[in-house]
Amino acid sequence: MPEKNFLIVQHMDWEGPGAHLLAALGEARVGYQILEAWHEPLPPLDPLSGMIVLGGSPNVDEEEQFPYLRPLKKAIWEIIARGKAYLGFCLGHQLLGHVMGCAVGPLPNKSVGFTTGELAAAGRAHPAFKGLPAQLDLFKWHGQGVLPPLPRGVELLARSRTVPVEALGLTGNPRVLGLQYDNHAGAQDVKKWLEHDGPWALDGSGADPREMLAAAAAKEETIGRLFRLFMGHFLELA
Repeated sequence: MPEKNFLIVQHMDWEGPGAHLLAALGEARVGYQILEAWHEPLPPLDPLSGMIVLGGSPNVDEEEQFPYLRPLKKAIWEIIARGKAYLGFCLGHQLLGHVMGCAVGPLPNKSVGFTTGELAAAGRAHPAFKGLPAQLDLFKWHGQGVLPPLPRGVELLARSRTVPVEALGLTGNPRVLGLQYDNHAGAQDVKKWLEHDGPWALDGSGADPREMLAAAAAKEETIGRLFRLFMGHFLELA
């Protein structure tokens, strides 16, 4: 039986853990269970090593429309308070920021497709990013984000030209991380996301689906390799 067991929280039936995330968990021989949060209750937190929360359509303040967000926010707080590991992607990143007192809201423009991100000083020093280049290809699929200034105890780990908070962490706690980008997704995941959510993502974003698919294929090896390196460090910290 794996020594570590993670809960992966999924928000949409078509947006599960991406190929690079599944590969990283397999390489590390880490156990996991997937929770379809929109219709399944949260399991007991005690047996878990940590929680990985994926992206999805809800906004952090849409509790009336998505009632499961209330217990999920409470569980994120409890996971952190118990010293367990937490990793959030996109909405999971925004939920972490929200729970820790950050402002979360609409960005001036949607951030969809591939862009270049830059590690901040705290990111370059963070053990989860050890060995990664200071500039990274990022795959994006969102219209909201964590907004600066960050409250005390929350530190900026990465930024990009259009998104001020691409990654955040907690001062003195390297086991808790939020990533606004979705580098866990492989090229086939990008194709699936375009099939299911393309009309929303492409509306007003300026993204070209053909260019996005070509970039996903061209960058697959590099993004996957660097993501597995990051995940390996994160899972060691857990």
